[in-house]
Amino acid sequence: MIAFIAIIIAGVCAAIGMILVLIWFVETSDIGLQGKATFNQWSLAWVCGFVILLILWELFFVGLPMGLFFGIGGFLWWRRLPEEEKQEFKGREKNRQHRRARNLGGFNFFMFIAYCIYIAIDGNFFTPFGNLPYSYWLYAYLWTIAWVLIIIGIPGAIIGLIYFKKWLNKPSN
Repeated sequence: MIAFIAIIIAGVCAAIGMILVLIWFVETSDIGLQGKATFNQWSLAWVCGFVILLILWELFFVGLPMGLFFGIGGFLWWRRLPEEEKQEFKGREKNRQHRRARNLGGFNFFMFIAYCIYIAIDGNFFTPFGNLPYSYWLYAYLWTIAWVLIIIGIPGAIIGLIYFKKWLNKPSN
């Protein structure tokens, strides 16, 4: 139970860290003029440089600490696991068929529609891309994700907690 809570807290901290690194990079990077450049000012060199540097900063500030946390935590958890459970995990891994995530088209379409609704509510649905800085479009997407998580995530979390509580209270055979 403690490990489950630690994993959830670490995941939330990683997501918050990723967003904060993204915002920090957008507002301080010379690529994109500290978030003030419009899309018609961007070049392919800017896009490639921006993406490469963003990935490196995300790995440095979020990926390495999370890798250390989960690596050390997983090692300590595995060491404390009884031998029969270790064998069960190893057997399960051998029999598991690897499935690929292939049906994300519906989710991507849903996020596009949600993004369009957010932009329309914000009053910029008919605004040309070049009239607003790229940081506006990026932050609007982050706000769209936040609202989707609030609208769908809160009821989902409540249902998940109810299910989890029933699962914990389920008598074991």
